[in-house]
Amino acid sequence: MRSTQALRSRLPKTVLVAGSLLLALALPLAGQDLLSGFEGRTTEHVLDNGWTFIIVERPVAPVFSFATVVDVGAAQEVPGITGLAHMFEHMAFKGTPNIGTTDYAAEAKALQEVEVAYRAYDLARRHPKADAAEVEALLATFQAKQEAAFQFVIPNEFGELIDKNGGVGLNASTNSDSTNYFYSLPANRFELFAYLESERFLHPVFREFYKERDVVQEERRLRTESQPIGRLIEQALSVAFLAHPYKQPVVGYMSDLQTFTATDAKEFYQTHYVPANMVTTLVGHLDAEKVIPILEKYFGRIPAGPKPEPLRTVEPAQIGEKTVVLVDPSQPVYTEMYHRPSALHADHAVYNAIDDILSNGRTSRLYRSLVRDQQIAAFTGSFSPFPGQKYDSLWLAFAMPSKGHSNQEVQAAIRQQIERLKTEPVTDGELQRARTRAKANLVRQMNNNQGMAFQFSLFQTLYGDWRALFKGIDAIEKVTKEDIMRVAQKTFTANNRTVAMVVTEEPDAASDPTTDAEVDNMSSTR
Repeated sequence: MRSTQALRSRLPKTVLVAGSLLLALALPLAGQDLLSGFEGRTTEHVLDNGWTFIIVERPVAPVFSFATVVDVGAAQEVPGITGLAHMFEHMAFKGTPNIGTTDYAAEAKALQEVEVAYRAYDLARRHPKADAAEVEALLATFQAKQEAAFQFVIPNEFGELIDKNGGVGLNASTNSDSTNYFYSLPANRFELFAYLESERFLHPVFREFYKERDVVQEERRLRTESQPIGRLIEQALSVAFLAHPYKQPVVGYMSDLQTFTATDAKEFYQTHYVPANMVTTLVGHLDAEKVIPILEKYFGRIPAGPKPEPLRTVEPAQIGEKTVVLVDPSQPVYTEMYHRPSALHADHAVYNAIDDILSNGRTSRLYRSLVRDQQIAAFTGSFSPFPGQKYDSLWLAFAMPSKGHSNQEVQAAIRQQIERLKTEPVTDGELQRARTRAKANLVRQMNNNQGMAFQFSLFQTLYGDWRALFKGIDAIEKVTKEDIMRVAQKTFTANNRTVAMVVTEEPDAASDPTTDAEVDNMSSTR
């Protein structure tokens, strides 16, 4: 054990945290007051290998939830292996040498033969002077080796073990900044959790890799290539970011999904899945003093490794407006994006206040203007940071024009509301509602074990301190009208803007549906 910080409360453990938070919401309390309800029942523990555990004792029911956040996402990929962070997320459910196989010694040999066969096939098919007959023969050999390896697989055994022991919510997610794993179990199955989770990160087996790679390719087809908005966002990010890897799609480019190997995945895992790069929060009917020895026993087996260095590339300042037009036989969609600092920047709370005022609920400015009053949009909103939080990112506003209305109409209406932020102070009521809703949102996140576990792990990973989750409430309390005008004036400029839109292509259109004025200064994609 490298460090342990146990914080004990003088309140009886039977006092429910959720009840304390609901009471807090009704009172004019700051984030520090909300935080005090958790500090007394939260224990931080860092293993010798660097893995951070946060244990929140919440004895509401005899269950617990966990969330592990691994500090790696699409931003850590390089050309040729885009989509690999998401791919490894899939592989983390395939089991270990002890789970998911009938004979691991034989399977390991078969998997090595699969890798050799795939490598030969892949090099042959990508050769500039590829021989079709040779490629076909090598493909047949590769497929035969895959079939030979499949015979040792027990499909879905990892998930079935969790299901049979009362587990619920088994899932994972990947984004630009992190990969996240989570589910819930009865409290009396804690040691099973410790074994399963440590085992799959100590000894992951890349079985069924190429079969699962096909599944991920289908995900890309369904979520990106078959969806106008998916295609639009991918193109818009590739234009908005000149250099930073935030421009890369989380799912990956199709050519990479058709090429990267199990060997690539293993190297990616060895680099990024080190204990120092992982945070796990456990929330529920747990006693920290009892569970820490179990965490030491199982997770302490995983070898230490250096935490990967931060990214080197910094996105240069944008020096000119950019536009992406996707011509498609679908409903028009409009969005505009502006570069903004990361969530670590002092102005992060100001952007949160801007988003609340512009797009939180039916009293928000964008809803009232575009949807209720002018009726030119079916829906509208804004959010940030996108697509990631750790590095300088984007602020995004969007709208889907109503039938009979155009992208140009919603563009003008959105910019009118943005201009108001730059030139007119927001009202006292708007600013107070933003503060109140921020606190209410925090209470909702803390209202269940799983949401709490994820938020604690996320903030520990991003800020190095889970308490930042609560301190954010204090930060938004300090946001002023002048702050909003200052940030709006700095951010919302033409040279900092990327516009992206879906323009409806009429089946019998004789010409491009955009006018000459719309085409000026556009970089178009289709």
